[in-house]
Amino acid sequence: MNPDLARLQPYPFERLRRLYEGATPPPGLKLIDLSIGEPKHPAPRLIFEALTEALPGLANYPSTIGTEALRESIAHWLMRRYALPRVDPATQVLPICGSREALFAIAQAVVDRSRDALVVSPNPFYQIYEGAALLAGAQPLFLPVTPANGFRMEFERVTAEQWRRVQLVYVCTPGNPHGRVMTHGEWQALFELSDRHGFVIAADECYSEIYFDEAKPPLGALQAAHALGRDRFDRLLVFGSLSKRSNAPGLRSGFVAGDERLLKQFLLYRTYHGNAMSPPVQAASVAAWRDEQHVGDNRRLYAAKFAQATPIVQRALRVQRPEAAFYLWAATPIDDEAYARRLYAQCHVKALPGSYLSRERDGMNPGKGYVRLALVASEAEVLEAAHRIATLKL
Repeated sequence: MNPDLARLQPYPFERLRRLYEGATPPPGLKLIDLSIGEPKHPAPRLIFEALTEALPGLANYPSTIGTEALRESIAHWLMRRYALPRVDPATQVLPICGSREALFAIAQAVVDRSRDALVVSPNPFYQIYEGAALLAGAQPLFLPVTPANGFRMEFERVTAEQWRRVQLVYVCTPGNPHGRVMTHGEWQALFELSDRHGFVIAADECYSEIYFDEAKPPLGALQAAHALGRDRFDRLLVFGSLSKRSNAPGLRSGFVAGDERLLKQFLLYRTYHGNAMSPPVQAASVAAWRDEQHVGDNRRLYAAKFAQATPIVQRALRVQRPEAAFYLWAATPIDDEAYARRLYAQCHVKALPGSYLSRERDGMNPGKGYVRLALVASEAEVLEAAHRIATLKL
């Protein structure tokens, strides 16, 4: 077996299952699960219709590069969404089977394990970043993002010697779990570091379409690069998904876009890896990327839930509405594991301890003392969960 498998830590939801062992919620009280970021709003009808119409395509092997129609729909969406003058669908876009698998795979394609590689990641973080780094033979380098630093990755904490070893930097914007959006200034600083040290930037933007101010959509990495005259997107890859945008996590459909040199090599990797999107899913994805009505409707549902639930949760926990994404990152009055267990045992509400999303650095776990609440359930369930949180006895 690959010895690097022994370096992987249990996934957060496995740890949560163990935390709840022996806890017995009140009988008759319905479970409300706020622990996992799985969209629960209905997927748009147009996805089902396109998927059904394209079912005869199951008789054909799909190509890894995807159909021209799919690549064009993604390129056109990127140009509309981020006011980009040109995204080449033939060379700067590649369909992927959900952003999760590609965020993992990019480390396997990018990292040169013979060079004592480092992979930079925010902390707290999506655990795929860590597993991808470890199984690529690299060492993760975590940068804590906390209220004290405005949930900003402090790249100035990376030493010159460490930068010489960095081959890949993961960023997540809007961030999981805090919902903060990276600024133009932060992108400029990161691009300059990439120019100086030659590392690849993997920008996880799966939450880009969940925000609360229609006049201020989150800044994207390609958009920031274009503003700085970097239209070749050197050493930059952006990962997007239909899971959150279109409430279609089971579709397993997304894209990676950016540097055509990197994408050419990534396509080679994926051709051997064997991850090609099925023809019906490609057809459904085309329909989804071409439509914005359902995306706006989706945002309005989230906005209503956050507007109603946040003030109720604030009665018990220190929390603010995020810039974007669908999480509340709430400070707990007691240990986060103890809080999550009590919330489950007394109120039958699942929340994810923040320490499960983080790793200790310099004697501190930046997720400790927080819980992540995913407001993905129905409005009624989210409000009921908020009231239960507000009345929890500690």
